[in-house]
Amino acid sequence: MSDPYESWQEEKQSAWLYRVVAECERGTPREALFNELAQAADDQAEIWLATIAQKGRTPPAPFQPDLRARVVARLTRVFKPRAMRGVLAAMKVRGMALYMQNPPHPMPTRLDDVGKRHQNGAAGNALRAGVFGVNDGLVSNAALIYGVAGAAPEPSIIVLTGVAGLLAGAFSMASGEYVSVRSQREMFEYQIGLERDELEEYPQEEAAELALIYTAKGMDATEARRLADTLMQDPQRALDTLAREELGLNPDDLGSPWVAAISSFSAFTAGAALPLLPFLFGYANALTASIALTTLGLFAVGASMSLFTGRHAILSGLRMLGIGGAAGLATYFIGAWLGVRLG
Repeated sequence: MSDPYESWQEEKQSAWLYRVVAECERGTPREALFNELAQAADDQAEIWLATIAQKGRTPPAPFQPDLRARVVARLTRVFKPRAMRGVLAAMKVRGMALYMQNPPHPMPTRLDDVGKRHQNGAAGNALRAGVFGVNDGLVSNAALIYGVAGAAPEPSIIVLTGVAGLLAGAFSMASGEYVSVRSQREMFEYQIGLERDELEEYPQEEAAELALIYTAKGMDATEARRLADTLMQDPQRALDTLAREELGLNPDDLGSPWVAAISSFSAFTAGAALPLLPFLFGYANALTASIALTTLGLFAVGASMSLFTGRHAILSGLRMLGIGGAAGLATYFIGAWLGVRLG
């Protein structure tokens, strides 16, 4: 069970931020939604206040937004709620799913439809991250290898540099991805935990908030309330839906930090190894073979990116080849110049 003082503070802070968002949405249908959500949060704060009184504990001091809330409010007024939706969701401001799509996604018409639109896309995101990871490894290590090859063409130095660049980049990417996903997961789990506590404490108020969001998205108010009440009969499904609709989170896609780290390490390594392979196997024309492999790799990565950009595959491949080729040429000639200057 949550600490009633913390829960009271959370609800009052949410109400205060809802009114900031409503102020930013003045003159739009969303203004009424966020004002109603603010009132609902105030009502829930009163429930926690009554809980404190029932336990005979000292009432909390009058609410004052903390520094973080004031900073978020200021940024929201400057950059508007759509740009700040991730930060606002982390501050327990619900309804951010309204800003996730433009135009808003279709409303469910049956109970079985709730949450279905969230069940796709994870695989596409993983594929996209993999392609970009390979590209990072390929471009960065190729540029590093060719820069050293221009300055010191000895194969042993090039191999040592290439392996060092591969390992440094792969471990850096993996550790950064682990920390990023772990932090995001902890924030999501915290938000979902708060939602679970509130669902146990006042399910009817949570149903009313969910109905408000459905109504704002275009559903008939009576039908929205009926659907929300029906969902509340299954606590696990209700929690899943509240996380999706109020917090804009998908509990099924929290992600594993270890999987993210290993995937990032593997993708970067695969790309970084490509320009290094001819030197590892000691080919007589290792530099030429490396350039050929890198050329093919850059074109293939660029063509793969067309899956996410909608551009023509050949044009995307040529563009990536031009960008990566320019980086490789630049570092080669800089390395050659430094080799002469320092030699």
